Amino acid sequence: MAAFLGVEQSLTGRTWVGPSLEQERRAEALAQATRLPEPLCHTLARRGVADADVQSFLDPKLRDMLPDPRSLKDMEPAAARVQSAVERRERIAVFADYDVDGGSSAALLLTWLRQLGRPATLYVPDRIDEGYGPNPAAMKNLAANHDLILCVDCGTLSHDALAAADGADVVVLDHHLGGETLPPALAVVNPNRQDESGALAHLCAASVVFLLLVEVNRRMRAAGVRGPDLMALLDLVALATVADVAPLIGVNRALVRSGLKVMARRERPGLRALADIAGMKEAPRAYHLGYLLGPRINAGGRIGQADLGARLLATDELAEAQALAERLDGLNRERRDIEARVTEEAMAQAEARGLDGPLVWAAGEGWHPGVVGIVASRLKEATNRPSVVIGLADQEGKGSGRSVTGVDLGAAIHRVSQEGLLLKGGGHKMAAGLTVAADLLEPAMDRLAELLERQGAGAGGPRDLDLDGLLMPGAVTIELIERIEAAGPFGAAAPAPRFALPDMAILHARRVGESHLKVSFGDGLGARMDAISFGAFDTPLGARLEGHGGARFHLAGRLEINEWNGRRAPQLRLEDAAEA
Repeated sequence: MAAFLGVEQSLTGRTWVGPSLEQERRAEALAQATRLPEPLCHTLARRGVADADVQSFLDPKLRDMLPDPRSLKDMEPAAARVQSAVERRERIAVFADYDVDGGSSAALLLTWLRQLGRPATLYVPDRIDEGYGPNPAAMKNLAANHDLILCVDCGTLSHDALAAADGADVVVLDHHLGGETLPPALAVVNPNRQDESGALAHLCAASVVFLLLVEVNRRMRAAGVRGPDLMALLDLVALATVADVAPLIGVNRALVRSGLKVMARRERPGLRALADIAGMKEAPRAYHLGYLLGPRINAGGRIGQADLGARLLATDELAEAQALAERLDGLNRERRDIEARVTEEAMAQAEARGLDGPLVWAAGEGWHPGVVGIVASRLKEATNRPSVVIGLADQEGKGSGRSVTGVDLGAAIHRVSQEGLLLKGGGHKMAAGLTVAADLLEPAMDRLAELLERQGAGAGGPRDLDLDGLLMPGAVTIELIERIEAAGPFGAAAPAPRFALPDMAILHARRVGESHLKVSFGDGLGARMDAISFGAFDTPLGARLEGHGGARFHLAGRLEINEWNGRRAPQLRLEDAAEA
């Protein structure tokens, strides 16, 4: 396929790839059938939306898309056990993972139980001292003082730890890839169990918890008891879905859309305090959840106190929310400093090893285990390859991986673990963790690369930039952007559409902050538009556009609405450019 607009090497070194001929034809047919704007039809065509499904896709109803909770195995005994624990006023503990999904899952349960007058104990393991998931010592201690332990976003592979919970019932609510056998628990509700159909494999743990609460509320209603308002909890589900990089397809898309509306009401003290500290001045979008709120909530589990995020999300006290938000924001700044150093070292190592294979990986002595996942994301974004980053200490490495669409990293890591090259490992399609003996590091990564190559990893060019079509500045309006946003939310497995604006004149360009670029451009016919390019001066893009010298450029990026001092205007989130 010929490079789009003839751009084989842009200012950032990428080849531009336009829509396929089939997608062009499909978008044109949709535009004729629906009378919707052609840029929106390009987005719908890429998502495979049929003519008859356009309206329901643009306005999805959660009530129509929410699956029957009982379609998940073990849901009925799990719901019955939670219901009986509430009715009998039993002692309940919530054992949660330390990331956003775990914290949101815990907050869902803690909030729901508190509204029923049943406070529960929260336990979040320390990332460094205890590692991921339940451990025998913690489970034994919790079992000594509780009747029911709910393990959220963890537990599916924790056979020994769950066996140590003598005297208490354990219910696992998870989404990580399951093994051939289930752990010794009363119930394991997990759409990624080996014996599940896979129809709900895209759910995060918070969504699994939400479905449990839907089923418990249904059972309570049948018994004549009114349960808490579950719709008010959807902000937590949306946050977890986006932050855990769950694909925004099917019911996930409806959950996030509904959750964003709940979040916009600013009723949850923790999220309101965190949004204010993060400088959110507009209605929340998926971007804010993934890049502003999520990293701050994660900071506690990464380099601070593991339970801070869950406590922030669960609290109903304004003062506590403010204090926790400030602490997490401070930890996030520390995390960024650590991350910057590790990213630089990891990228240099990965480049020396080569970026053209099916797997990009790096390992370093003393790299903080709390940032290896973020650094893996940076490598993945830079190379369009599954990436693994490992911190080494005491002849053992603890690492985290991130994948690209269409490549199941969790399954591959789980297999390498089963083959004995890893001490342990698992996760889900887009993210996974592992522990490896230092002397097996190279063969383990070689084997992982082999398995990923079989799935097609590395087939795409690391420098390709996918574009959905052409636009001119005069056609970009607030209304058009809002129509396109109706096809969202955008995120994992549902990228925001990216357009090229050809042969533009740079009217004004200036540096903003340390590395960002603000640009005004026009088509020479009177239409003009503003753009912002974050991190532009980290690449040749910033310097070339700032010193444009009157040259004209093809510009590429995503459309957004810039809201400032009560004014709204179209803006291009500029990602790349090429000389026209």
